[in-house]
Amino acid sequence: MLFNSFIFLIFLGVVIPVYYLLSKRYRTWFLIACSYFFYGYWDWRFLSLILVSTLVDFIAGKKIYKTSNVRHKKYFLFLSLLANLGILGFFKYFNFFVDSFQNLSAAFNVQLDFLHLNVLLPVGISFYTFQTLSYTIDVYRGRLEPTDSFPDFALYVAFFPQLVAGPIERAVHLLPQIQKLPVATRQDFREGFALLTIGMFKKVLIGDTCGRIVDHIFSQPSLYTSLELFMALVLFSVQIYADFSGYSNIARGTAKFLGIHLIENFNQPYLSASITEFWRRWHISLSSWLKDYLYISLGGNRRGKLRTYVNLMTTMLLGGLWHGANWTFVVWGGLHGTYLAVHKIILGQKKTAERFYYKNPATFFIFLLKLILTNLLVLLTWLFFRAPNFQAAFFIIGRFVHWESGENVSQIITIMLTFVFVIAFLDIVEYSSSTHAFLLKLKKPVLYAVYAVVWYFVLLYMYQATPMPFIYFQF
Repeated sequence: MLFNSFIFLIFLGVVIPVYYLLSKRYRTWFLIACSYFFYGYWDWRFLSLILVSTLVDFIAGKKIYKTSNVRHKKYFLFLSLLANLGILGFFKYFNFFVDSFQNLSAAFNVQLDFLHLNVLLPVGISFYTFQTLSYTIDVYRGRLEPTDSFPDFALYVAFFPQLVAGPIERAVHLLPQIQKLPVATRQDFREGFALLTIGMFKKVLIGDTCGRIVDHIFSQPSLYTSLELFMALVLFSVQIYADFSGYSNIARGTAKFLGIHLIENFNQPYLSASITEFWRRWHISLSSWLKDYLYISLGGNRRGKLRTYVNLMTTMLLGGLWHGANWTFVVWGGLHGTYLAVHKIILGQKKTAERFYYKNPATFFIFLLKLILTNLLVLLTWLFFRAPNFQAAFFIIGRFVHWESGENVSQIITIMLTFVFVIAFLDIVEYSSSTHAFLLKLKKPVLYAVYAVVWYFVLLYMYQATPMPFIYFQF
């Protein structure tokens, strides 16, 4: 079920009042049923995969906690890893590895076509797999006591606001809330509606509008000039941010209606003055997951500088592969790994500043230069993220090298800068107000007018156009 659809708004309009009409003893089961309906609306067959992950990790968590035998603990952790990563690997990467080995085997006149399977990728499988794995790993590390309530754990895995595209919640944060199921306060509803409104504005009016232009140009890049291709790349950087941060806003807003507070997943990443800072603000739940469960497990920065850079690169390469079964995603991750390693070498023992404070024109100018350089580096990586293959990516790079502006230059620049300005304006307002629900800073008459205008155009757009799936649904 898509957030940017009328069926979701109807679904939400039914779930919220019924949830509060029920007694507390039935609310957990009701939310489980709603979450399974939400996910099964796309394809009910894949509910079995969520159920398998839920059963395996619930049992594994209890067994790991109860046994004092280190070998047995590792056995049950391995069982959890094997089940979850096995399911993820089969559905997401089976054909990818077959294709990759086919090129190698062709040199020896061996064909692997018969191994190809018509496998559908379950929506959000990477997200709920990482979420359930964090539970068993935290229990294994002694950071978390497993729950004795299967319904509570089942809801933790399948909680519909963040089921298919995050944020990737840790059990230590979300599970206690599920166990209590607190009643939403009036402030929760106010913040929830503000986040829902901002999220819909980002996704429907910015993300989907940019997405249609981007899809049109990237489908046949040879028909477009260098400037048009550059505009498409810039608009994709706007699209993916508006799309994903919009989803996160909607997810957090929806959860607040139920009294649940999800973590922030974005924190103005395009206002970063370094790649390190960018990754502390972009897809925060994934960044912290990769750091805590992969980078640190590999040794982190505890085994010398060379090993630190190897661990960093390995983490980012696997992070790239997590995003999609295509070598272009691996290159995307490799570029970010290279950026991070180089920045760590330049930075040395110094720590990066998390916030910018205006001191004088000179420092502001330096900040702007760093910000522009960071965004240009990120923009290059988005090319490999968006391009369907290396041929398309290098074709576009070739067009950038042999630049041609073509006609309608002012119109193209105007379109590009308009969307960049809108997303930058939202981020600056969000940053200066120190809240993602910044609309609540407005006085009530102005606030209600903004709500009315935004929802009028959002609903009108949804009525006239087929809703575009969220980009991260494919991951």
